[in-house]
Amino acid sequence: MNLFKENKKLIVITSIIILLPVLAGLLLWDQLPDRIPVHFGIDDQPDGFSSKAFAVFGIPCFMLIIQYLCIFVSQADPKKQNVSGKAFSLVLWIIPVVSILCLSLIYMYALGAKVEVGFVIMMFMGFMLTVIGNYMPKFKQSYTLGIKTPWTLANEETWRATHRLAGILWTVCGILIMVAALLRQYLPAIIIFAVMVIVPLAYSYFHYRNTQKQIG
Repeated sequence: MNLFKENKKLIVITSIIILLPVLAGLLLWDQLPDRIPVHFGIDDQPDGFSSKAFAVFGIPCFMLIIQYLCIFVSQADPKKQNVSGKAFSLVLWIIPVVSILCLSLIYMYALGAKVEVGFVIMMFMGFMLTVIGNYMPKFKQSYTLGIKTPWTLANEETWRATHRLAGILWTVCGILIMVAALLRQYLPAIIIFAVMVIVPLAYSYFHYRNTQKQIG
Protein backbone atom coordinates (compact mmCIF):
# COMPACT_ATOMS: atom_id res chain seq x y z
CA MET A 1 0.00 0.00 0.00
CA ASN A 2 1.54 3.28 -1.12
CA LEU A 3 -0.29 6.21 0.47
CA PHE A 4 1.70 8.72 -1.57
CA LYS A 5 0.81 7.21 -4.93
CA GLU A 6 -2.82 6.60 -4.00
CA ASN A 7 -3.26 10.21 -2.85
CA LYS A 8 -0.85 11.95 -5.23
CA LYS A 9 -3.42 14.37 -6.64
CA LEU A 10 -4.69 15.38 -3.19
CA ILE A 11 -1.13 15.81 -1.91
CA VAL A 12 -0.33 18.17 -4.80
CA ILE A 13 -3.53 20.19 -4.23
CA THR A 14 -3.01 20.50 -0.48
CA SER A 15 0.66 21.44 -0.98
CA ILE A 16 -0.36 24.29 -3.30
CA ILE A 17 -2.94 25.49 -0.76
CA ILE A 18 -0.33 25.47 2.01
CA LEU A 19 1.84 27.80 -0.10
CA LEU A 20 -0.96 30.14 -1.20
CA PRO A 21 -0.21 32.58 1.66
CA VAL A 22 3.18 33.18 0.02
CA LEU A 23 1.41 34.61 -3.01
CA ALA A 24 -0.85 36.70 -0.79
CA GLY A 25 2.21 37.94 1.11
CA LEU A 26 3.93 38.97 -2.11
CA LEU A 27 0.85 40.90 -3.24
CA LEU A 28 0.74 42.65 0.15
CA TRP A 29 4.52 43.00 0.47
CA ASP A 30 4.71 46.80 0.25
CA GLN A 31 1.87 47.22 2.76
CA LEU A 32 3.23 44.81 5.37
CA PRO A 33 5.54 46.17 8.09
CA ASP A 34 9.12 44.91 8.35
CA ARG A 35 8.39 43.43 11.80
CA ILE A 36 5.33 41.20 11.89
CA PRO A 37 3.58 39.64 14.94
CA VAL A 38 3.45 35.86 14.55
CA HIS A 39 2.49 34.72 18.05
CA PHE A 40 -0.21 35.98 20.39
CA GLY A 41 -0.93 35.63 24.10
CA ILE A 42 -4.23 34.66 25.67
CA ASP A 43 -5.08 38.39 25.81
CA ASP A 44 -4.81 38.60 22.00
CA GLN A 45 -1.71 40.77 22.30
CA PRO A 46 1.33 39.84 20.17
CA ASP A 47 4.22 38.40 22.17
CA GLY A 48 6.33 37.05 19.32
CA PHE A 49 7.58 38.80 16.19
CA SER A 50 9.48 37.88 13.03
CA SER A 51 10.82 39.54 9.93
CA LYS A 52 8.48 40.08 6.99
CA ALA A 53 10.45 37.57 4.92
CA PHE A 54 10.10 34.81 7.52
CA ALA A 55 6.37 35.43 7.96
CA VAL A 56 5.69 35.37 4.21
CA PHE A 57 8.08 32.59 3.16
CA GLY A 58 9.28 30.79 6.27
CA ILE A 59 5.99 29.89 7.96
CA PRO A 60 4.28 28.38 4.89
CA CYS A 61 7.44 26.45 3.98
CA PHE A 62 7.69 25.15 7.54
CA MET A 63 4.06 23.99 7.34
CA LEU A 64 4.79 22.27 4.03
CA ILE A 65 7.64 20.39 5.71
CA ILE A 66 5.26 19.29 8.48
CA GLN A 67 2.77 18.12 5.84
CA TYR A 68 5.34 15.89 4.15
CA LEU A 69 6.61 14.67 7.50
CA CYS A 70 3.06 13.49 8.29
CA ILE A 71 2.90 11.76 4.91
CA PHE A 72 6.27 10.08 5.47
CA VAL A 73 5.33 8.89 8.96
CA SER A 74 2.02 7.51 7.69
CA GLN A 75 3.77 5.70 4.83
CA ALA A 76 6.33 4.23 7.26
CA ASP A 77 3.63 2.95 9.64
CA PRO A 78 3.95 -0.85 10.04
CA LYS A 79 0.13 -0.96 10.08
CA LYS A 80 -0.37 1.46 7.19
CA GLN A 81 -2.86 -0.94 5.63
CA ASN A 82 -5.21 0.07 8.46
CA VAL A 83 -5.02 3.78 7.57
CA SER A 84 -8.26 4.41 5.69
CA GLY A 85 -8.44 6.75 2.73
CA LYS A 86 -10.91 9.08 4.48
CA ALA A 87 -8.79 9.30 7.62
CA PHE A 88 -5.65 10.01 5.61
CA SER A 89 -7.49 12.66 3.59
CA LEU A 90 -8.49 14.32 6.86
CA VAL A 91 -4.83 14.43 7.90
CA LEU A 92 -3.84 15.94 4.56
CA TRP A 93 -6.36 18.77 4.87
CA ILE A 94 -5.48 19.89 8.42
CA ILE A 95 -2.17 21.65 7.62
CA PRO A 96 -3.51 23.51 4.53
CA VAL A 97 -6.43 24.88 6.54
CA VAL A 98 -4.08 25.86 9.39
CA SER A 99 -1.75 27.58 6.90
CA ILE A 100 -4.53 29.66 5.36
CA LEU A 101 -6.08 30.51 8.73
CA CYS A 102 -2.87 31.44 10.56
CA LEU A 103 -1.34 33.50 7.78
CA SER A 104 -4.66 35.28 7.18
CA LEU A 105 -4.76 36.27 10.85
CA ILE A 106 -1.09 37.34 10.79
CA TYR A 107 -1.52 39.46 7.65
CA MET A 108 -4.76 41.04 8.87
CA TYR A 109 -3.26 41.96 12.25
CA ALA A 110 -0.08 43.29 10.61
CA LEU A 111 -2.20 45.51 8.34
CA GLY A 112 -4.01 47.01 11.32
CA ALA A 113 -7.28 45.05 11.26
CA LYS A 114 -8.97 44.35 14.57
CA VAL A 115 -8.78 40.58 14.91
CA GLU A 116 -9.76 38.44 17.90
CA VAL A 117 -7.04 35.88 17.34
CA GLY A 118 -7.88 33.78 20.40
CA PHE A 119 -11.55 33.57 19.47
CA VAL A 120 -10.85 32.51 15.88
CA ILE A 121 -8.27 29.90 16.89
CA MET A 122 -10.52 28.44 19.58
CA MET A 123 -13.49 28.23 17.22
CA PHE A 124 -11.33 26.49 14.64
CA MET A 125 -9.89 24.05 17.17
CA GLY A 126 -13.33 23.26 18.55
CA PHE A 127 -14.63 22.62 15.04
CA MET A 128 -11.66 20.42 14.11
CA LEU A 129 -11.95 18.38 17.32
CA THR A 130 -15.63 17.81 16.58
CA VAL A 131 -14.80 16.59 13.07
CA ILE A 132 -11.99 14.33 14.32
CA GLY A 133 -14.25 13.02 17.08
CA ASN A 134 -16.76 11.87 14.46
CA TYR A 135 -13.99 10.02 12.61
CA MET A 136 -12.34 8.45 15.66
CA PRO A 137 -14.57 5.36 16.06
CA LYS A 138 -13.63 4.46 12.46
CA PHE A 139 -9.87 4.59 13.08
CA LYS A 140 -8.26 1.17 12.84
CA GLN A 141 -5.27 0.18 14.92
CA SER A 142 -2.14 1.94 13.69
CA TYR A 143 0.93 3.82 14.91
CA THR A 144 -0.01 6.98 13.01
CA LEU A 145 -3.65 7.91 13.58
CA GLY A 146 -5.57 7.71 16.81
CA ILE A 147 -4.88 7.39 20.52
CA LYS A 148 -1.63 5.45 20.64
CA THR A 149 -1.00 4.13 24.13
CA PRO A 150 0.83 0.91 25.06
CA TRP A 151 -2.58 -0.58 25.87
CA THR A 152 -4.47 0.38 22.69
CA LEU A 153 -1.58 -0.86 20.56
CA ALA A 154 -1.34 -4.12 22.51
CA ASN A 155 -5.02 -5.04 22.27
CA GLU A 156 -7.33 -4.41 19.34
CA GLU A 157 -10.49 -4.50 21.46
CA THR A 158 -8.99 -1.88 23.80
CA TRP A 159 -8.22 0.23 20.72
CA ARG A 160 -11.80 0.01 19.49
CA ALA A 161 -13.35 0.68 22.91
CA THR A 162 -11.04 3.63 23.59
CA HIS A 163 -11.80 5.22 20.23
CA ARG A 164 -15.54 4.76 20.63
CA LEU A 165 -15.34 6.62 23.95
CA ALA A 166 -12.90 9.23 22.61
CA GLY A 167 -15.09 9.83 19.57
CA ILE A 168 -18.02 10.85 21.75
CA LEU A 169 -15.80 12.75 24.20
CA TRP A 170 -13.93 14.73 21.53
CA THR A 171 -17.13 15.61 19.70
CA VAL A 172 -18.76 16.92 22.88
CA CYS A 173 -15.59 18.70 24.01
CA GLY A 174 -15.17 20.29 20.59
CA ILE A 175 -18.66 21.75 20.85
CA LEU A 176 -17.97 22.94 24.40
CA ILE A 177 -14.77 24.65 23.25
CA MET A 178 -16.73 26.51 20.55
CA VAL A 179 -19.28 27.57 23.18
CA ALA A 180 -16.45 28.74 25.46
CA ALA A 181 -15.02 30.73 22.55
CA LEU A 182 -18.38 32.41 21.90
CA LEU A 183 -18.52 33.34 25.59
CA ARG A 184 -14.87 34.51 25.45
CA GLN A 185 -14.06 32.11 28.28
CA TYR A 186 -10.64 30.76 27.40
CA LEU A 187 -9.63 29.16 30.73
CA PRO A 188 -12.37 26.47 30.61
CA ALA A 189 -10.99 25.43 27.21
CA ILE A 190 -7.70 24.45 28.88
CA ILE A 191 -9.60 22.24 31.34
CA ILE A 192 -11.56 20.69 28.47
CA PHE A 193 -8.33 19.90 26.61
CA ALA A 194 -6.96 18.21 29.73
CA VAL A 195 -10.09 16.07 30.01
CA MET A 196 -9.81 15.07 26.35
CA VAL A 197 -6.28 13.80 26.93
CA ILE A 198 -6.53 12.24 30.40
CA VAL A 199 -9.85 10.37 30.12
CA PRO A 200 -8.98 8.26 27.02
CA LEU A 201 -5.52 7.48 28.42
CA ALA A 202 -6.94 6.30 31.74
CA TYR A 203 -9.76 4.41 30.05
CA SER A 204 -7.37 2.54 27.74
CA TYR A 205 -5.30 1.42 30.74
CA PHE A 206 -8.25 0.14 32.77
CA HIS A 207 -9.92 -1.48 29.76
CA TYR A 208 -6.71 -3.32 28.87
CA ARG A 209 -6.20 -4.44 32.46
CA ASN A 210 -9.76 -5.77 32.69
CA THR A 211 -9.36 -7.56 29.36
CA GLN A 212 -6.19 -9.26 30.57
CA LYS A 213 -7.92 -10.37 33.79
CA GLN A 214 -10.72 -11.96 31.78
CA ILE A 215 -8.19 -13.79 29.62
CA GLY A 216 -6.29 -14.94 32.69
